[in-house]
Amino acid sequence: MELRQLGRTGLRVSPLALGTMAWGRDTDEIDAAEQLRDFVDAGGNLVDTAASYGGGASESMIGSLLSAGKVHRSEVLLCTKAGIRTTADGNTVDASRGALLDSLDASLARLGTDHVDLFLVHTPDPRTPFDETLSALRLAVTTGRARYVGLSNHPGWAAARAAATLDGRGDVGLAAVELEYSLLQRGVEREVVPAATEMGFGVLAWSPLGRGVLTGKYRGGLPADSRGASSHLAGFVQPYLDGPSSGIVEAVVTAANGLGRAPLDVALAWLLQRPAVSSAIVGARTPSQLRASLAASDLELPDAVHHALDDVSALSFGYPERW
Repeated sequence: MELRQLGRTGLRVSPLALGTMAWGRDTDEIDAAEQLRDFVDAGGNLVDTAASYGGGASESMIGSLLSAGKVHRSEVLLCTKAGIRTTADGNTVDASRGALLDSLDASLARLGTDHVDLFLVHTPDPRTPFDETLSALRLAVTTGRARYVGLSNHPGWAAARAAATLDGRGDVGLAAVELEYSLLQRGVEREVVPAATEMGFGVLAWSPLGRGVLTGKYRGGLPADSRGASSHLAGFVQPYLDGPSSGIVEAVVTAANGLGRAPLDVALAWLLQRPAVSSAIVGARTPSQLRASLAASDLELPDAVHHALDDVSALSFGYPERW
């Protein structure tokens, strides 16, 4: 994989990132070790996790694999997220300065490292002043706990404000925003992508395969071993098992058949050719699923195919995005 610049920073990331949300829950350490080694061997370097994934189990597993020498720390860029705190009443959003920095310290301990390469605020917190949240990101960099910082699941106005605020002193900057982005979810194109292009931060796309639906595996029903049939992820997949999504999936399958490739190859290739996208995060449950995604990194779609997929998945724009 040929590395890409993350926004206007000096950080260079692989076009496919390794998602680890299932590690410690659906993916055991043996399969995780194989995934990590396959990913690095294929030229990948960006590993994405979060403090809330498996209540910290994902980070702990990554730390265990690094300490065991499955790959060297220098071979990977670690991205983690904070801002979702587990309490006795369940998960709660907390992007206060104390919560973010405490979470980052706990993440570093689980990962077995003194810094992460990219630290993101996982989700907006309406109860905490945004300037306070941004001050935690600045402290993460200036204290050496993180090399770069960004946001996750934040709207365009927040990303633009964060970029302007963090760039104001020229010592931190906003490196990236991580959001859901695929042929089935193009909402980021309304405001986030234009802001990224204008202000110079990169876009990291999670669920680039439309929560697995763009692989085409749900066309004939609900496979028993799929996320859509699992007790904890069925609700996550369900929104894309409807009529409009089906038409897009069929277009992807048609394009794939014409190119002699798999549908996931086409879906990933389309996304990686979109403006401002630095990396697409592929979260596989098994090593074989990951290898299928890694094999897609060499495909560049013909213009006619790319335009056809643009048309079939076209996003609705209106005032004030478009006059």
